[in-house]
Amino acid sequence: MKKLLSMAAAATLFLAGCGAATLEGENTTNDEAEQKDASELVVGVSISTLNNPFFVSLDEGIADLAEENGSTVKSVDAQNDTAKQTNDVDDLIQQGVDILLINPVDSSAITPAVESANASGIPVITIDRSSEGGQVVTLVASDNVVGGEMAAEYIKEISGADAATVQLEGTPGASATRERGKGFTNVAEESLNVIDSQTANFDRAEGLTVMENMLQANPDIKAVFAQNDEMALGAIEAIQAAGLTEEIQVVGFDGTEDGIKAVEAGTLSATVAQKPEEMGKLAMQAAIDYFAGETLEEYIASPLELVTNEE
Repeated sequence: MKKLLSMAAAATLFLAGCGAATLEGENTTNDEAEQKDASELVVGVSISTLNNPFFVSLDEGIADLAEENGSTVKSVDAQNDTAKQTNDVDDLIQQGVDILLINPVDSSAITPAVESANASGIPVITIDRSSEGGQVVTLVASDNVVGGEMAAEYIKEISGADAATVQLEGTPGASATRERGKGFTNVAEESLNVIDSQTANFDRAEGLTVMENMLQANPDIKAVFAQNDEMALGAIEAIQAAGLTEEIQVVGFDGTEDGIKAVEAGTLSATVAQKPEEMGKLAMQAAIDYFAGETLEEYIASPLELVTNEE
C-alpha cells in the first residue's frame, strides 16, 4: 500500500546566484516613509504568469491576507513577457501604489522596473525570484539550491548512482532556474550521469515536446528532473506515450495541486514541494509589517519539503 511521505527541508535561505540586487539591510525597517495601517495600503502586485497553478496560488495567498486586513490589491499578469512586466510595473507606479510585490519573469530584465520604483520612492518586495539590480526591501523565496539538491539525492536513491538522467530547465534568466539547476548539479555531477539538459520554460506543453525529443535522442533515460511540476507533468505524458512509464522516474518541483495528485497516483515519483499560497501570504505580511515600522529580515524563507509516494 502506498503512503505519502514528507521530509522537511532546511529552512535557512542560501541564495547563491541570486544576483546583485541591493537590499535595504540585513534587518530592514521603514524609517523614512510614512507608517500606514494595513487597511490604508494599496499594494501593486506583478506576477510572472497566471497560466501556471503555482503562481495562481501565490497570487491567491497575497489576495487572501490583503482581504483579511482590508488592504487594496492591484494585481497584474505579466504573461511571461519581460517587456509587459516592465510596462505593468510602470503603470502601477503611475497609479501611486504604496508598495510593489514583484514575482519577476526574468531576474535581470526586471532591474529597470525595480529602479523606477526606487526613483519614485516605492518600496519593492520580490517573491520566489530575485532582482539582479535595484533596491529591494526583502526577498520571499524558498531555498531553490537546497531543493535542487534534494531532487538529485532522491533520484540517486530511487534510480541508483550513475543513472542516465535528463533535466528540464525553467525560464532562462530566472533566478529560480539558475538556483534549482545549481543545486541539482551540486549532487548530480558527482553521483548521476546527466546526459542532457534543456529548457522547457516552466511550461507543461513545452515539457511534453522537449521530453519527446529527449526520448528519441536518448532511449536509455532512467530519470528526469523537471524544475517545476508543470514540465514534469508534460514529461510524464511523453513517457507514457512512449510506453516507458515503468522504466523512467520523474521528480518535479513546486508541489502544485496537480503535482501532488500525480505523486499520489504514482505517475510522478516525487516533487520538491513549495507552499506558494504561504509564500504569497509571507510577502503580503512583509508589506504590512514594513508600513507598521517593524523590522524585516533581508530574506524571508518559505518552507520546502520533499513529497514522495513509496511502496
